[in-house]
Amino acid sequence: MFGWEFPPFNSGGLGVACEGLSKALVSSGVDLTFVLPVKLPISIPWCKFVFANESDIDEEQIKDLFSGYQSHSRNTEIDQYGLPKSISGSLMQRVKAYASRVPIIARKNKHSVIHAHDWLTYPAGIAAHEASGKPLVVHVHATQFDQCAGDNINKEVYNVELEGYRKADAIVTVSNRVKNTVINKYGIPSEKIKVVHNGVEFQKSDADVPEFIKKIKDNGGKIVLFAGRITVQKGPDYFVKMAEKVLQHEPNTYFIVSGSGDMEGQMIRMIAERGLSSKFIFCGFLRGKELATIYRDSDIYVMPSVSEPFGLLPLETMVSGTPALISKESGVSEITSNILKSHFWDVDDMSDKVISVLRHDKLCNYLSENGNKEVKNIHWKKAAESLISVYNSLDDAFSMFLLPSPPAFESAKVPSF
Repeated sequence: MFGWEFPPFNSGGLGVACEGLSKALVSSGVDLTFVLPVKLPISIPWCKFVFANESDIDEEQIKDLFSGYQSHSRNTEIDQYGLPKSISGSLMQRVKAYASRVPIIARKNKHSVIHAHDWLTYPAGIAAHEASGKPLVVHVHATQFDQCAGDNINKEVYNVELEGYRKADAIVTVSNRVKNTVINKYGIPSEKIKVVHNGVEFQKSDADVPEFIKKIKDNGGKIVLFAGRITVQKGPDYFVKMAEKVLQHEPNTYFIVSGSGDMEGQMIRMIAERGLSSKFIFCGFLRGKELATIYRDSDIYVMPSVSEPFGLLPLETMVSGTPALISKESGVSEITSNILKSHFWDVDDMSDKVISVLRHDKLCNYLSENGNKEVKNIHWKKAAESLISVYNSLDDAFSMFLLPSPPAFESAKVPSF
């Protein structure tokens, strides 16, 4: 299994999904070797780790440890784990360097199936496939159309994705939404694709209420939470517009933002221009108990994503017993019922629903209790069982879905950009 990030060295849901799936697969009897591009101080008991640069590590060549989904590395975490700060080489160069080291890994480590997570590892998966001849599964956690929230995509990344889809023996997508994108934007036949929804493994917080939240609550205030990467894909601008409307009716409401990303500055400017600075609290990138505590102590979590392939965080808030409002443009909306849903662009509808939860304890309690019951059936074991069925089908019918060599981006059957 080829990954790009793994907790605690992750920038978002990709690493969390890799952790949950790997643990569930091993508990279901799969003998798993997990490969990462750079050596990290990871100690996970359930599977063997291999690092692509373990034999020739050069601190000057260590890249941004937190994947291609973040605009900058979090130096405090790098300091915490004693890792070098130096960053060199473009993201695409790092992806290619990872793949170049894979053939020897594929020959040294016994395996029957290759599984590559997201475009960052597709070249590595293809290299392993060509070195060992074993079937290749590519896992689509997001496409370029999701990352860019539209058609203004990176053509070089698109071509990497396209080659991965075409050379894979099977494709796994995290939602029907992503499956349709792979079919319609990349010209891949539907029979090659299996939808495997993500699961959740999350612990409620037993920590004390943070002092700043306690002060808000003691004064009768309410808390609305945004958590995730602050990028165009996640809709932070729509969150600010929604907040402005909520405050017109519920002025004693505060908005907590947990995360970081390339739209953080723009989001702060939007807040300042609207005179809302006193109502927003930026907490930075939270994880573990700190994040669980913010989930628990918020009155509602809002995910206004413009394009969300799945969306793990709403499930985590449901575990914590907090109501959630998600965009209908999300994969997680396919498998959840006890959750509020709006189109990301409909800030009036979003604000109405947030206000309803803040004002009506009965609605809040209903969503909290039933959401918590529902999420108990959305687990990684179910996802692992689906993946094992994919593996077994390849063992019986290897190469049945192989396609010709991929065309260049310009000649692929896709819309104009």
